Amino acid sequence: MALAVRIQDAIQRSSWIRKMFEEGARLKALYGADEVFDFSLGNPDLEPPKSFREALHEVVADAPTGGHGYMPNAGYEETRAAVASYVSEEQGVEVGSAQVIMTCGAAGALNCILKALLDPGDEVIVSAPYFVEYGFYAENHGGQIRVVSTHEDFTLDLGSIEAAINARTKVILINSPNNPTGQVYDGRLLSELGELMAVRSRKLGRAIYLVSDEPYRKIVYDGASVPSILGSYPNSIVATSYSKDISLPGERLGYLVVHPEADQSEALVAGMILANRVLGFVNAPALMQRVVRRLQGSCVDVGIYQARRDRLCQGLATAGYEFVRPRGAFYLFPKSPIADDVAFVRWLQEENILVVPGSGFGSPGYFRISYCVEQQAIENSIPGFARALQRVRG
Repeated sequence: MALAVRIQDAIQRSSWIRKMFEEGARLKALYGADEVFDFSLGNPDLEPPKSFREALHEVVADAPTGGHGYMPNAGYEETRAAVASYVSEEQGVEVGSAQVIMTCGAAGALNCILKALLDPGDEVIVSAPYFVEYGFYAENHGGQIRVVSTHEDFTLDLGSIEAAINARTKVILINSPNNPTGQVYDGRLLSELGELMAVRSRKLGRAIYLVSDEPYRKIVYDGASVPSILGSYPNSIVATSYSKDISLPGERLGYLVVHPEADQSEALVAGMILANRVLGFVNAPALMQRVVRRLQGSCVDVGIYQARRDRLCQGLATAGYEFVRPRGAFYLFPKSPIADDVAFVRWLQEENILVVPGSGFGSPGYFRISYCVEQQAIENSIPGFARALQRVRG
């Protein structure tokens, strides 16, 4: 077969969301789009804020001569400076433009980070449930993930993380607010994680890097806040994007920030800039860099997502589902009422409800609901969720 064995295997392991998408297309063709409730994709449905359109018009009108040519691989200096100023305030750590690299989304940022850090056989510790593509990103650069458990409320289990650290550990990768659980890790926990990593780094005689994937940072509820990763541990790196907070997933724009006091920080940045080029990204999109330079701190109306979360939680709780109420992002991760989450997801499909089994996130026995959909779809789906649960209970 022409297809590489590794890619064949990757297709099988990453198939759940793709399968749900394909099943959604089939059901919509049969019953009509209004009768199918597709909660499978984390694709923001809110339009970008008005300020985005205004900035886009201004940038197009004021485009300089040569404005579409090659640029430094780290991105435009003016954009990096604007990001650095915003991140310094957000994280409570003074960051300069030299520590910022504009990337093709958070995925591009993570791949640049891992390309620069991993040698063949190195390990990246992730806590389940986790975004499935983390494993592929590590494999892209010769590494592999080591999966550890979380507590029942999906907060980090520091004991499990400490037990997993070994001579091959190079990175601990966290995601808060979390996909798929919506959990937000608190400051005390992150400080304890930083202390743990500092101790183990000293024992190993080299740094273990804390990488925080933060595209949902601004999407939090009930007064929750996302603590500073840079303030928790000096050997830390932030990867994020404008995909979720400004609803620009198709524009593929994000950035990474290296802590200015990280071990060999200049070498790290240089390696990640090189990775941006040799991985084929070359640089982040020019037009969007000019636009977001004017939009630091902007966000969609999070209240809309919160209203959807509240109605979904109310409806599922009334039906009898068990779940941890999400504090951020736009996902709910209920327990499957039967051990076989894949089988229960198929039962939901019979109600024209599309969700993703927890097995796809390394956590069998759960399923993910992505509620970045119209409020009416949530409202209309609740009876189907209730019927599926009633069938299980007989």
